[in-house]
Amino acid sequence: MSVMKRMSMIFKSKANKALDRMEDPRETLDYSYQRQLEMLQKVRRGVADVATSRKRLELQINQLEGQQNKLTDQGKKALQVGREDLAREALTRRAGLDGQLGDLRAQYQQLQGEEEKLTLASQRLQAKVDSFRTRKETIKATYTAAEAQTKINEAFSGISEEMGDVGLAIQRAEEKTETMKARAGAIDELLASGALEDFSGPKDDIQAELDRMGSGPGVDLELERLKAELGQGPAPKELNQGSSAAQAQQQAQDTPQQAPWPQKPGGAQ
Repeated sequence: MSVMKRMSMIFKSKANKALDRMEDPRETLDYSYQRQLEMLQKVRRGVADVATSRKRLELQINQLEGQQNKLTDQGKKALQVGREDLAREALTRRAGLDGQLGDLRAQYQQLQGEEEKLTLASQRLQAKVDSFRTRKETIKATYTAAEAQTKINEAFSGISEEMGDVGLAIQRAEEKTETMKARAGAIDELLASGALEDFSGPKDDIQAELDRMGSGPGVDLELERLKAELGQGPAPKELNQGSSAAQAQQQAQDTPQQAPWPQKPGGAQ
């Protein structure tokens, strides 16, 4: 296939698609109905023209028949007065009119037949035009309803697509919200445990130092206690002191108390 043929085919296909998009069936139906009305009008005009010609022939025939009757009467009167020559002349002219009347009557019959045919065709065409008009209006109404339904469906389709986008946006917003809540909770836990220092509030150096000193001995004491339990070192002094005090208290409880010496009168021992 040559380049020109391909270009022509592409152009025709593009033009056909463009025409399909531009074409409105309702306008096409109205145009077809208008053309049919124009055709019906032409047929009716033709019937009127044939009827007019037939009427003219009819007038001519009547006129010639009147002349023919007049010549017949003249021939009779001529014979009555003994003028045979005049009677012959009247009959001769009457014979000439007979030929004309024959031709006119033949034309009249032909025009009458054409008029009947055109009248019948006009009636049939009128019936077809009326039927087409009814069908046209029905198709137009159906097409209009289908077009409206299509627009509604397209609108619903667009709304559905937009609602889908809105749903995705809501889902992303919810996911981001949950992520931010989890992050905020993690930061709160880190701040509470001391792993993350809070620089947003006022800083107290003295309290921070006291807290550090208070927590230090407790850790060391716990470490020494664990070593003593494992036999890896002597017990801490705090533990020994606590044990000695506990033993002394226990001995005091176990040893019976002696009654005090009675005092002699005058305070002598």
